[in-house]
Amino acid sequence: MSFDTQAGTHGAWQPRGRALQWMNGVIKLMIRRSGRGKVGGVDMLVLRTIGRKSGVERQTPLSWIPAADGSRLIIASAWGGSGNPDWYYNLAAHPDQVRIDVNGETVGVRAEQLHGADRADAWQQIVAAAPRFAGYQEKTDRELPLIRLVTRG
Repeated sequence: MSFDTQAGTHGAWQPRGRALQWMNGVIKLMIRRSGRGKVGGVDMLVLRTIGRKSGVERQTPLSWIPAADGSRLIIASAWGGSGNPDWYYNLAAHPDQVRIDVNGETVGVRAEQLHGADRADAWQQIVAAAPRFAGYQEKTDRELPLIRLVTRG
């Protein structure tokens, strides 16, 4: 499925720069040290993508929701910001070169953006499990991209 969500025209403030890098570094360390993939009771993973411009591996901590089919769902919410997060564009460029650190191991996955009925079903599951995402959706005029991570091999 295609990665085709355009940036919106308004949304919440999105943190950037050194503060975000520092915060992400702390969260990645917490995810890896826990070995269970939970931070503050929330299921977390480290998304490893290949930079679309640089070709360098990028690592981003994200929360995830288990899907009914056993895959993992992640949301390109950017806290309700008007733009998609950078990792979304990295997934679009290299959807078959993604790995995740989760539950103490590194797993190769394929990324697929959900559309139509698949997206609608996943959205209901996500807001039931993590209502904060409904709040993020209300802050922006873009439709938050939902991504399914399917284990490779």
